[in-house]
Amino acid sequence: MLDFGAHRDLPTILLIDDDMVSREVLATVLTMGGYTVHTAQDGGASLEILTTGECAPDVILMDAQMPGLNGPQLISELRARTHALVVAMSGSNAPRELVATADGFLLKPFGASALQELLNKHAVPADSSAPLRRRGKSSPQKSYADEPVVNAETLAQLREMMPESAVREIYSAVVADLIKRLAALEVAIAAGDAPQIRSIGHSIKGGCGMAGALQAARLGALLEAESLAPKGNHLDNSSKLLADLRAALRSLERMLDAEFQV
Repeated sequence: MLDFGAHRDLPTILLIDDDMVSREVLATVLTMGGYTVHTAQDGGASLEILTTGECAPDVILMDAQMPGLNGPQLISELRARTHALVVAMSGSNAPRELVATADGFLLKPFGASALQELLNKHAVPADSSAPLRRRGKSSPQKSYADEPVVNAETLAQLREMMPESAVREIYSAVVADLIKRLAALEVAIAAGDAPQIRSIGHSIKGGCGMAGALQAARLGALLEAESLAPKGNHLDNSSKLLADLRAALRSLERMLDAEFQV
């Protein structure tokens, strides 16, 4: 669990997300925007943090799709332990019952200014100088090849907020996580495990999207959608997307080698 210190006059945030890349990138962005951010890797860990008093958040950001305790049930448990504002977040449309239960919803990827806008509606103080702007939801119909390898705006904004070494560390984590996801995806495809394929695609979409790795994020979204195709079709499509993801990974590695020359 990471704990970042920031300006004391801004709301304290508890960030709950099972995807490591999404969690760390968002925590970094919000911290650089001036917030104090605590993180938890799942619902159970968040409840432990609240129960022990390790964190007294003003705002809770929780991913809409997590294994274990999640959704409206997690929100109910959170409300029993804190009066914090509970905001759901997801890389795709969240279930209606979850949105109805939460105090707000944010579509990934988003920056500190999108959070500020939501908090303003609830009269919660936020940083007016936050540098990142919310970008719209990616369209799964668009080909991944139409996307740049990395969003130049995201890369430039991160470079404005933190040292070059920290930016390089973020993208190194993205690459390492993508390599792990590809290995797990290969196993899931071989086993014909559509739910696992969908879960991996969702994680790739979220983590890579937060870091602006657009090609990989697009492929993750396509993978998540293809796993819902009629039985017998999604496995062939997923295998093609696996090959495309490997190519996108190689492109990302080449681009980063050129951007962050040692």
